[in-house]
Amino acid sequence: MRDYSNHANTRTPERDVEITDIETCVVEGNFEWNLVKVHTDAGVTGIGESYRGGGVTEIMEYMKRFLIGENPLDVERLFRRMVQEMSGHGGTTGKVVTAASGIEVALWDATGKILGLPVYQLLGGKYRDDIRIYADCHAGEAYEVEDGFTEYHDEGAYSPAAYAQEAQRVKEMGFSALKFDLDMPIDNRPDPFNGRLSNEALDRKVEIVSAVREAVGDDIDLAFDCHWDYSLDSAKRLAHVLEPYDLMWLEDVVPPENEDVQREVARSTQTPLATGENRFRVHEFTDLIYEYGVDILTPDPMTCGGLAESKAIANRAEENYMAVSPHNVCSPIGTMACVHLAASIPNFDVLEYHALEVDWWDDLVAQEEPLIQDGYIQVPETPGLGIELDEDVVDDHLLAGNSGFSDV
Repeated sequence: MRDYSNHANTRTPERDVEITDIETCVVEGNFEWNLVKVHTDAGVTGIGESYRGGGVTEIMEYMKRFLIGENPLDVERLFRRMVQEMSGHGGTTGKVVTAASGIEVALWDATGKILGLPVYQLLGGKYRDDIRIYADCHAGEAYEVEDGFTEYHDEGAYSPAAYAQEAQRVKEMGFSALKFDLDMPIDNRPDPFNGRLSNEALDRKVEIVSAVREAVGDDIDLAFDCHWDYSLDSAKRLAHVLEPYDLMWLEDVVPPENEDVQREVARSTQTPLATGENRFRVHEFTDLIYEYGVDILTPDPMTCGGLAESKAIANRAEENYMAVSPHNVCSPIGTMACVHLAASIPNFDVLEYHALEVDWWDDLVAQEEPLIQDGYIQVPETPGLGIELDEDVVDDHLLAGNSGFSDV
C-alpha cells in the first residue's frame, strides 16, 4: 500500500506544525451541516464542512487515528492519505471522500491562518473579487426535507402563480440568478416508478417556467432542477419544450449512473444541461467532461474531495470550455470555501445558495454584515477562509444528541 504519511523532514521552525486534535459537530439548519475543526500546536484552528447527512462526522472522527501528529500544511498529501488509509472502507468514493472533503477544507483554513494568506491565494490566485450567487428557491412550501428525506406537499403548493410570486420576491432581494425544483407530485401519475412524464405533467412544467420567466423578465438567469427523475424520452421532451425560455440550465434530468444516457439528452437539445453534484473525485467526472455529456458542470466541493480536487475537476472542464457552477447546500462555512474556489478558477459561473428559509444562516459566523449582498459574496482578504464560527449560535442549533465543540 502506498504510504502518504510524512516523509519530508526538512521544515523551517515556523512551518514545523502538527495536528493536535480533530472535532466535529452537526448543526441543524434546513439540512444537517457537518462541521469540523482541525486543531494545531501553532495555536491555530481550521474550520471546515462536509456535505450533509448521517455517518460523516463519525468517519471524520475515525480519521484522527492517523492525522494527529501530521503537518496540516501538507493539505493535498493528507487528502491522499485519508483516501489511501480508508481505501478498505470504500475510501475512493462515497461518504469517506465526503468526510475527507470537510477535513481538507479545514486544513486549507488552518494553512492560510498559519501562513497569513487567504485560501484563494493558496489555490493559485484570484480571478475575481466578487462571487455571483444564485438562490435556490421553492414555491410556497413545495419542498421540505424531514429526517433526511424529501416529502412532497399538497399539489396547491406547486401552482405557477406560487413559483412566480417567489421568483419576484427573491429577485427583489438582489439576486440575478434563480433556481427552482421542477419535479413534483404530478410527475408520478399514472405510474410512480417508470420516470415517464404525462402530457399533463409536461404542460404543467411549461406553465411554471413560463410564469417564472414572465415574472422576472429576461435579465434574470433561470435554472430548474429535476433531481434525476425522468426516463430518456421524457428528459428529451422536457428539454425540448423548454428551449424557448432561454434557461441558464436544466439540471439532473436523468438518473446519474449512466453517462451515455446523459450524453444522449445533451445532444438532443439546445437547452443547456447541468449535472455533477453526486460524483466523487476527478475520476468520476472524466467521461462526463471528455464525452461532452454536460454543458455546465456542478461538482459539490464538500462532497467530491474538497477544494484541490474540485480545482482539478474545473481544470479538466476548462480544457473543454465548460463553465463550473458548484453545487452548495452548506452553512456559511462550506459556502465560503466554495467562494475561495470560485475566485481561483477561470471558468467559474455562479455559486448556489440554498438557505433562504434559514433566517439565522448569517449568524453562524462572527461578523456584523451579511455575507451575501445584492446577490454577491465578496472574496475575503483575511487569512484562511476569512470567517470564524459564532460558537453560541452553533450551540443553539446543534442536532439533537450532538455535544458541539469543546473550548480547546
